[in-house]
Amino acid sequence: MQSANSTTLQSRKRKRDVSNVDSEVGERIGKIPRCTVGLKHPAPFADELVPANAQPYERVNMEEAKRGTRPERPVRVYADGIFDVFHSGHARALMQAKCLFPNTHLIVGVCSDDLTHKFKGFTVMNEDERYDAVRHCRYVDEVVRNAPWTLTPEFLAKHRIDFVAHDDIPYSSAGSDDVYKHIKEAGMFAPTQRTEGISTSDIITRIVRDYDLYVRRNLQRGYTAKELNVSFINEKKYHLQERVDKVKRKVRDVEEKSKEFVLKVEEKSIDLIQKWEEKSREFIGNFLQMFGPEGALKHMLKEGKGRMLQAISPRQSPSSSPTREERSPSPTFRLPFFNKISPPPSPSAHHSGARGYLISEEDDDEDDDN
Repeated sequence: MQSANSTTLQSRKRKRDVSNVDSEVGERIGKIPRCTVGLKHPAPFADELVPANAQPYERVNMEEAKRGTRPERPVRVYADGIFDVFHSGHARALMQAKCLFPNTHLIVGVCSDDLTHKFKGFTVMNEDERYDAVRHCRYVDEVVRNAPWTLTPEFLAKHRIDFVAHDDIPYSSAGSDDVYKHIKEAGMFAPTQRTEGISTSDIITRIVRDYDLYVRRNLQRGYTAKELNVSFINEKKYHLQERVDKVKRKVRDVEEKSKEFVLKVEEKSIDLIQKWEEKSREFIGNFLQMFGPEGALKHMLKEGKGRMLQAISPRQSPSSSPTREERSPSPTFRLPFFNKISPPPSPSAHHSGARGYLISEEDDDEDDDN
């Protein structure tokens, strides 16, 4: 019970530390200029390098390492592991080890298949694949193949190691509560932080959990059932499931397209209805302006009726107009074929339209004009 509580506290502490590291990195990282900073060659293997100088091995203490050493004497930091299915969590751990000191030479030890299968379990990648994956990480300066499970003084002296980098959680294995206990007691331990949320075990768990999906995926990619260790019946089952899923995807695509079509039709119908409403309002307004109680047609009929009545009714002289007798007499002349002077026309004859025999100069002028 006590060990479980301590493990929980350590995991919580690790999460807090990781969050702090991420926040610090987020504050530190900004826009960087474009430049080529990658290396052109992978890291060499330790057994392929020229042996170190014959000078005696002298360690660098923590204070000297933090202050910074001479360029020709970098701080040699060692980090080991299995590095199966190499992922970003591995790369971040190696990055932290590389950045422990201003001048660091990072040596990474990778355990062999025999040691790993004996003390930890079966791996997805074999040892050669794991060696090659690690040596292509940009933070690694040197790779030690077939690294020991427990670090001995002879191994530390052989590779002239100053510090060992690993997360500070006790690593119980090979009959020991913590394989790094003697390293910590010697003052050679430099702690790093684990990356939460990703590990080789997590990746394998995802594959096992979605086993059927990945088997069907590889069958589609051209792998045979024999290569995938799948029986004949399961192979046919996976092929049938794939066909059913294709039909489902087609049906889903048709449904989505039909939904899009219905939405477009609805949008167009809404537009048509709005336009129809606007046109109907305009039509009703124009109709009321023409045929309504106070419309233009009513005024037109009133005006036409008034004009008809005015045209039908006889014209009357205005009461204030002067009569013919009241007018000033105009000079008269006698027609040559009349011997007698005809009497002046009466007012009644004048109104009835009869002409007299006396014609004034004004009437004569009007006749000439005609």
